[in-house]
Amino acid sequence: MSAASFSLKTTASPATASAGSTTSLVSNAAAWLRTLHRANPVLSWAGWLNVGLLAVALVLLPLDTRLVTGSLVWIKPIKFCLSIIAFVWTLGWLLADLPAQAQRSVRVLSWGVTLSMLAEQVCIFVQAARGTTSHFNIASTFDATLFQVMGVMIMLNTLLTGWAVYLVWRHRPHGPAGYVWGVRLGLLLFLAGSILGGMMIHLNQHTVGAPDGGAGLPGIGWSTRAGDLRIAHFLGLHSLQVVPLLGWWLSRRLPRRAVLLTWLGAAAYAGLVVALFQQAMRGVPLLQL
Repeated sequence: MSAASFSLKTTASPATASAGSTTSLVSNAAAWLRTLHRANPVLSWAGWLNVGLLAVALVLLPLDTRLVTGSLVWIKPIKFCLSIIAFVWTLGWLLADLPAQAQRSVRVLSWGVTLSMLAEQVCIFVQAARGTTSHFNIASTFDATLFQVMGVMIMLNTLLTGWAVYLVWRHRPHGPAGYVWGVRLGLLLFLAGSILGGMMIHLNQHTVGAPDGGAGLPGIGWSTRAGDLRIAHFLGLHSLQVVPLLGWWLSRRLPRRAVLLTWLGAAAYAGLVVALFQQAMRGVPLLQL
């Protein structure tokens, strides 16, 4: 079963939809995960490994009151677990729609992504356990070595993403035209969002106009007193989910105009990412509280 042919829409009848909505949602999610595991077991297991790490971090969160850059020490591992789960499962789902001649490349790419994400998570969890920052930390030889390892893994994952972009443009994914262009443009914008992360490495911090840490939006920590490059980076990365979903929805609702509207939607999304990046580079916060 291809990703494009699988619908998350509930099949419950109107009479039982309300009572069985939760059961239907769980059933659909389970079916989605089984389909993903058959299509790409490597990225499926990579996601489940991060589900396990997420559970560990959630257990430790209320037990460890140490603060790193103003947040509880296990907040960052939790955010990275959620981000990586969304990334690897979405990537596995989208690449499953490529034709058979591309699947050997998909398998190699999947192992590379899994390796890079696992290595990065090891660094993040080790530094969280030590009560210090993982990114931009060169305070000691050990800290600098871990940060360099993370940099290499990020570069590897960016190169593999570039390969994925090539594959979806070289080989037409299965599905209607709007969805196909959503996959292509979503991966392309994801690659651009990944490259935006290089500016944070160049600056050796994610805020512009103030040191990292300090006042931030609840839960996500985006700075409320300086520019924060994580916002544009976040939106760029999640184009991987938003743009293909837009193309899929438009293909169902407006099939004749789906391609044009998907391009326009992707262009608007890219414009928003660029605007948020420019705002951060001027040192202006998203919300100044």
